[in-house]
Amino acid sequence: MAAMTALTTLCPPPGPTSNIHWETVEATLGMPLPQDYKELADRYGPGVFNGFVHVYHPHGATEHADLTGPVPGRIRARLSRDREQGTHPVPYDPETLFACAVTDNGEYLFWITDPAGDPDRWRIAVNQARGPDWFTYDGTLTAFLTAVLGGRIEVPLFPVSLGEAPAGFAPARPVPRQPGPLPGHRPVDTGTIRSWARARGYDVPPRGRIPLEVREAWERRTPKG
Repeated sequence: MAAMTALTTLCPPPGPTSNIHWETVEATLGMPLPQDYKELADRYGPGVFNGFVHVYHPHGATEHADLTGPVPGRIRARLSRDREQGTHPVPYDPETLFACAVTDNGEYLFWITDPAGDPDRWRIAVNQARGPDWFTYDGTLTAFLTAVLGGRIEVPLFPVSLGEAPAGFAPARPVPRQPGPLPGHRPVDTGTIRSWARARGYDVPPRGRIPLEVREAWERRTPKG
């Protein structure tokens, strides 16, 4: 696959990764997955590209990075509410959007799962964090990462510096999953989260429930204990 060769040349993968049982993953999701994504997940494992793009993985280190976890469904439900309530425009039917990655700024990368039975033809859509804009890439996730990290395309929603820095991949440190409170809801001083979020441009209320996207961003950016 040309895009995978280009990506591994640009950004060498880490050492050996664990085996993924793709039949089980696809059965869990109830849909087939693009071949390029399977090879990407097999070659790199869970982790982050250029300290910015976290690709969801069947062996995600936390539920916030797990392809088969609850986050993609939550995001789809949020998009459906946005579309119904007119909060933000959603250029595609939310039922055709499946989140496959997230950035440190809170933008989500989606597969546009149309045609449903031909995942190798799925395109990539990116939505603006806390805003109305979208960007669509007519190609696979692997080709998108290669083009962005190699500086061949600029995504207006991403920092310009992303394609200027040397490409790199950092494996995620696995976090044991144990019964009890979800990793995304461990006890923490909410005032600390609010201060952290406001400093990064998030709109958070002075009291009450902290928005899910803010909590997820906090979890991604802070050490897991």
